[in-house]
Amino acid sequence: MKKIMLVFGTRPEAIKMCPLVLELRGRSGFQTLVCVTGQHRQMLDSVLDAFGVAPDFDLSIMDSGQTLFDITAKVMSGVRDILAAERPDIVLVHGDTTTTFAAALACFYEGVAVGHVEAGLRTYNIRSPFPEEFNRQAVDIISDFSFAPTEAARENLLREGKRGVYVTGNTGIDALRTTVAADFTHPELSWAEGSRLVMLTAHRRENLGIPMRRIFAAIRRVVDEFQDLKVIYPVHMNPRVKEAADEMFGGHERIRLIEPLDVLDFHNFLARSYLILTDSGGIQEEAPSLGKPVLVLRDTTERPEGVAAGTLKLVGTEEAAVYDGFRQLVTDKAMYEAMSRASNPYGDGFASKRIADILEDLNGASAYGII
Repeated sequence: MKKIMLVFGTRPEAIKMCPLVLELRGRSGFQTLVCVTGQHRQMLDSVLDAFGVAPDFDLSIMDSGQTLFDITAKVMSGVRDILAAERPDIVLVHGDTTTTFAAALACFYEGVAVGHVEAGLRTYNIRSPFPEEFNRQAVDIISDFSFAPTEAARENLLREGKRGVYVTGNTGIDALRTTVAADFTHPELSWAEGSRLVMLTAHRRENLGIPMRRIFAAIRRVVDEFQDLKVIYPVHMNPRVKEAADEMFGGHERIRLIEPLDVLDFHNFLARSYLILTDSGGIQEEAPSLGKPVLVLRDTTERPEGVAAGTLKLVGTEEAAVYDGFRQLVTDKAMYEAMSRASNPYGDGFASKRIADILEDLNGASAYGII
């Protein structure tokens, strides 16, 4: 029996890893352990509760004002101790967080094989997004098994000389198969009834400060012009994000600032929106499955497949560019219809099953000879 441990610590990671946890725990050939770091605490716990996933280990690293140095050191030491006690055959990490990087590095030092879920995403600008682009590239160097969500991600890895690369689709799409409900209701959605609902998320480190205020200024201008638009913004818990949101949107009658939503609510809000404005990576993958056009509030994206498919449009962070892109999508019906009907390049909702199938078939494939 293979002993597999999954390590994750943030809300986005949990959304994408919990379907895989459930798939692995449903198979008799695996002993499946879950280690959470608590890089996001409350937001992480709400996702675990939604999927019914109880972790075997919880590092609880979250501290007020913690830095990347703090997260990296705490995760590495915590994961090291668990590896020494449990000696898993393989550790699965996800994406590009600091939890992912530090856990993978701990495995590398301890000689434990690493499987990277959502491998191969690239902007090839080491500081955009920061620190995520560095994290994902470093983890891909370390990984023994790379589970790429798309063919383009696979090609990135092959160009870099990687072996053990598999195209699986994105596990975030798996989550949508269980979270979106036809009979979902919520008071905030009742508030937005009869309007064109715009869902907004903005929290990325590189957008904090002036870029975020430029973005918010552009959004407010468009909402002021079109009386049938209403915006719901689940505000990230970062105090700097809250400060900017309150400053730029506070008191606006058609922009509602709310607390972060749990994953079930959030996916259903997305499903009932007219369009989405975001700097999130995961939403760029989820929205195509829901038929929702997305304006990406970033200067780069590691998800070019969505742009090429036509479901995403990269508008940057300059006020004029965000204003023009948002206003055009609101007024140009042909553009809106084309984006909403674009094909989904991120999979069919069965990525977790594919990853589990691959892990079942691994025999002596690890670079360390562990599996």
